[in-house]
Amino acid sequence: MLYSKLFPKTIKEAPADEVAVNAKLLLRGGFIDKLMAGSYSLLPLGKRIERKIEQIVREEMNDTGAEEILMPLLHPKSVWNETGRWDKADEVMYKLEKQDKEFALSFTHEEIFLDLIRKHINSYKDLPIMLYHFSTKFRSELRAKSGILRGREFLMKDLYSAHTSQEDLDNYYEKVKETYLKVFKRFGLSSVVTEAAGGVFTDNVTHEFQVVAETGEDEIIYCPGGDFSQNMEIIKEPEKLEGKQCDLGHGPLQKVKAIEVGNIFRFGTAYSEKMNVSFVNDKGEKQYVYLGSYGIGITRMIGVLAEVFHDDRGLIWPESVAPFQFHLIGIGESGAEEVYKKLTEKGFEVLYDDRDIGAGEKFADADLIGIPTRLVVSPKTGAGKVEVKKRNEEKTEIVSFEKLFV
Repeated sequence: MLYSKLFPKTIKEAPADEVAVNAKLLLRGGFIDKLMAGSYSLLPLGKRIERKIEQIVREEMNDTGAEEILMPLLHPKSVWNETGRWDKADEVMYKLEKQDKEFALSFTHEEIFLDLIRKHINSYKDLPIMLYHFSTKFRSELRAKSGILRGREFLMKDLYSAHTSQEDLDNYYEKVKETYLKVFKRFGLSSVVTEAAGGVFTDNVTHEFQVVAETGEDEIIYCPGGDFSQNMEIIKEPEKLEGKQCDLGHGPLQKVKAIEVGNIFRFGTAYSEKMNVSFVNDKGEKQYVYLGSYGIGITRMIGVLAEVFHDDRGLIWPESVAPFQFHLIGIGESGAEEVYKKLTEKGFEVLYDDRDIGAGEKFADADLIGIPTRLVVSPKTGAGKVEVKKRNEEKTEIVSFEKLFV
């Protein structure tokens, strides 16, 4: 990709009303554009990252046995009334009326999933069912001041599963839990499985996946050794936990700020009973399905990575989700065009800054955009050689062009 053709270019300053690190860097780098509070467009660079995040999640969801679908975003009131959440979720749900009928914009899809499968199951032989999709969610967020970490409109992967028993649900729940840890590890993140309250989703204890970060909006008390973590919102007497020695000898429990990157829920038969989603078991008896729900915010993940991976010069994208593999800069009569041609012919993703501007401005933009590896071709590097610098390192190295492919 020629940077001269890429829309848009970097900007010097983020809007004054943006306070979150992710928003400032993503806006300045040309990854997103703000329409209004809590609503952002993904620009070409941001969309490239979103696609890579989505593909990693897709691969891991498929490995759990789940199948990908796409469910509607506009929901009739009647479906939400079946579980009672039309009124219970009133604070977070966007509602509208058209032609004397009431609808909601999706903030989650448990009811829609259950309505879908009850049309297609009869026997226990039809279960389990595991379906996921990537779709837009709408939530009436009162605190939309955290960039794309907390949007009113955002892209999410939600997975739903229906089972014949609590045991089967529990087994799949644990499988997804381990899969989520793997997903976040592929993003370069170390996540902590944390007990939390279910809010408008369920009265049961749920699990969040938290990443420790100074800029996080959540607070957790956890054991760095990995055997205990709870969200502060569900702890009745946190003063008795903070500093307490871990039962397994890992040291004192710590209270830290964290960013939620995913969550999973077990509903049991609570919603399926209300919606009459049932099957006939192997004894010929009617039984209600056991429901699980599992979410990862896709656009939110872009914000998380920006919050965690940056320095005072700009973003530092992990290789697994970076918009390009190489950021190529040519200085003077360097032959950079030929290097760009050879790299792209070999299948590498390259952003080539071909603009007729000073080297300093090109280097500053490269640091802000945060592609993992910067390549510089100039008269100083010599024929057939390239200066290589990793975005997360200070050292540079002159290597032969062929060595880039070793």
